[in-house]
Amino acid sequence: MRIATWNVNSLNARMQFVVDWLKTRDPDIVCLQELKLTEEAFPFEAFEELGYHAAICAQKSWNGVAVIAKEPVEQTQVGLPGAEEAGARLVSANVAGITVTSVYIPNGKFVEHDDFPKKLAWLESFCDYASKLIESGLPLIIGGDFNLCPADIDSHDPVGLAGHIFHTDEERACYERILDLGLVDMFRNQDPQTPGFSWWDYRSGQFHKNNGLRIDLLFATPNLAEKVTHVGVDRDFRKKREGLTPSDHAPVIVDLAFAV
Repeated sequence: MRIATWNVNSLNARMQFVVDWLKTRDPDIVCLQELKLTEEAFPFEAFEELGYHAAICAQKSWNGVAVIAKEPVEQTQVGLPGAEEAGARLVSANVAGITVTSVYIPNGKFVEHDDFPKKLAWLESFCDYASKLIESGLPLIIGGDFNLCPADIDSHDPVGLAGHIFHTDEERACYERILDLGLVDMFRNQDPQTPGFSWWDYRSGQFHKNNGLRIDLLFATPNLAEKVTHVGVDRDFRKKREGLTPSDHAPVIVDLAFAV
């Protein structure tokens, strides 16, 4: 089984990339973020033609998340309970006996901004929600743009950015709480030494310099994580092609010796 997470930074703007990627990489389950469109504008038919079902939580122009899968999806949750005012940032669905959740954590802007404590509160609420998912006993996958660097290895400049947004002790404590729930960060668990950057600023050639951050994460319950055979960041789909501008995020892919 191949699973992935990808912040597409506008599905309308990136649809050709997404179609090409699905055809080329052939994932079974994908968590998408930053759709930036309404439910009415979501291209359900285009995904169906490619063999994918979809569960979405959409919002005009901002945010928006989806779970797409080759197997039928049963949508079970739209929006983080109690945090709907933060926008369309969470959707959960059952896929072939697996609970799959796509999340888009608030950015927080900068540490002194009013949005930063709201980000931390959202993360705490998310941890409470994830705990309840785990209690259900079903295998669980959570993928998304978490807008935080879990550790120094996940940042191109851990010293210069220490204490700044994405790099704070408070954000990293929320990441550790996710692990404490019993979930496994599949990329880092499989590859403890590669930075695995998944986001690069569009400006100043940051992608070509590989000045990135690992903020796109895939978690799973141990019964799935123990079946991981390969992890990777699909840098090819962060590159410009035929005049098209890619997302500033690359897909993160995990392969498991597990059939759905």
